[in-house]
Amino acid sequence: MSRAAMSEDEAAQQAAVSRDAWTQPGPQTVVAGVHRIPLPLPMDGLRAVNVYVIEDGDGLVLIDGGWAIDVSRELLERSLATLGHDLRDIRRILVTHVHRDHYTQAVAIRRAVGAQVALGVGEQDSMRELMTGRSGMLASQPARLRRLGAGSIADELAAVPVDLADTLAYYEDPDVWLEPGRVELDTFALDAVHTPGHTRGHLVFHAADRGLLFAGDHVLPHITPSIGFEPDRPPFPLRDYLASLERVLALPDAMLLPAHGPSGGSTHARAHELIAHHEQRLTDTLAALVSGAGLAPEVARILRWTRRGRSFTELGLFDQMLAVLETAAHLDVLVLRGDAARDDASGTVTYAALA
Repeated sequence: MSRAAMSEDEAAQQAAVSRDAWTQPGPQTVVAGVHRIPLPLPMDGLRAVNVYVIEDGDGLVLIDGGWAIDVSRELLERSLATLGHDLRDIRRILVTHVHRDHYTQAVAIRRAVGAQVALGVGEQDSMRELMTGRSGMLASQPARLRRLGAGSIADELAAVPVDLADTLAYYEDPDVWLEPGRVELDTFALDAVHTPGHTRGHLVFHAADRGLLFAGDHVLPHITPSIGFEPDRPPFPLRDYLASLERVLALPDAMLLPAHGPSGGSTHARAHELIAHHEQRLTDTLAALVSGAGLAPEVARILRWTRRGRSFTELGLFDQMLAVLETAAHLDVLVLRGDAARDDASGTVTYAALA
């Protein structure tokens, strides 16, 4: 290997280390009285989820709870001790959305210390399915994939043994189904803002007087959030997501406090980048239709994926599933805009570019 090639490899390794620095354990103070605690996500490419601790009067408020696994609970307890607190100080947990890495540990903490759990009212239908079906987020995906012409991926998914008992045991109703609007705390004012797209009931929490936005998975600094991966998927999740980004841009700009990735920087700047990304994606998706692709998986195989520009075949099974579903979401927006037509009369959804 040449010295130049070695230098490029070293630079890539250093960049990866820098990108992952936010996952280092222990509390990080964002501003006075607000702390970021990254908690681990084993076997998850996201590496960690940020739980934000707000010191509010004589107690604590959490934004998101993490995933209910032992290593996460232990690290949360150690991190709180570093701040001079323990689990018993947690009074409320405001959860941005229903995914397990945000919700399940909130329920575990409630069972342990009685903390109040609040979740967006728009997550009710997904919660019903999770509580009654006992089959997790993947339950509705195989049928959806088959309708899109991705039966082989659906079959592979169905063949993968998944034990969801531990995760599903923590899906139960919150204490409060939270409507958009003001959330009054003792010393901290938050506005819950409905931002569907990642999930249909996703909320962000805007602290206008502090210049902070607790963004959950709506605005992430390094990646584009998945769209509509939930049991109760809406018909046009990408349309909803783009509208939600505009809703965030209508708020006063604030420091971005994401669920995955480092905190800091302008929420508005990143929202503009995400909108530009999806507009380019829509252009590339339309070009794939013009080239003759007519099924979502065919289009997905033409597009490139991740910031490394990987081919579809380089993705793992779970990411191939997400790629097909997100491609379909882009195709449906092209239909809404009058750039494409959709036909599902045969039972398989096909698309065609319009002049």
